Amino acid sequence: MKIADLRQGSYNGSVEGEIVELEEAKEIQTKFGKTLTVANGILKDDSGEIKLALWNEHAKSFSQGDHVRITNGWVSEFKGELKLSPGKNGTIEKI
Repeated sequence: MKIADLRQGSYNGSVEGEIVELEEAKEIQTKFGKTLTVANGILKDDSGEIKLALWNEHAKSFSQGDHVRITNGWVSEFKGELKLSPGKNGTIEKI
């Protein structure tokens, strides 16, 4: 699957690309008082690019320039832009 094919919601399959941008991980507080760690970035392949959110242990495990595969991830939409995340049921790995 290519980045250009992604739509809002969960997907079955894999997307591969390069992390071309990745902010430093930061802690945020949810409205329920839980502390989470997130690193936002951009994933790119030959079809395009998409915003990327890496949560908790993933936020500190990857770096700009890493080539990754995200399997069974989640695509959300915020302010008209799509954002990809491994989500609760997906995986991300360096390739």
